Amino acid sequence: MSAFITDLFESIFTPGPTNSLLLATNVAFACLQVTLLLLLIATYSIHFLILSFLSASLWWAINWFVAELRAAEAQEAEKKRLREDTGPAEDSETEAETVIDTHDTRTGSKEVEVVEKKGELKDRGVSGGSGGRQSEHSTEDEWERVSENEKDK
Repeated sequence: MSAFITDLFESIFTPGPTNSLLLATNVAFACLQVTLLLLLIATYSIHFLILSFLSASLWWAINWFVAELRAAEAQEAEKKRLREDTGPAEDSETEAETVIDTHDTRTGSKEVEVVEKKGELKDRGVSGGSGGRQSEHSTEDEWERVSENEKDK
């Protein structure tokens, strides 16, 4: 039993569905179905029937997905085996033929135009000649001025 738990813990870090993880999932869903059946019998509530249906659907979907993954892995393994048996193939998926048209049909100039400067750039970080600090133009200072003006009224 401890070997199964160790294997289950290690399968968490292994990519893909492992046998121990799939077994634990199936056992957990079977226990859930038994619990939902007992609750349905005890309470006669339709909610447990609906939950049982949802649980069974999820259980089936997980097993279907694992089967599809294993089928895809088997196909990949078969393709890899065939490639190794036949050697390098001429129809490789990575090869591509590229046709380049060397005739240039553009009609524009191939020279670069020089753009002239049309005015001076001004540094907005410096206050307008008063030699003051940058913070004189901040929003907080403006609110302080407004509050001072309200106190004067």
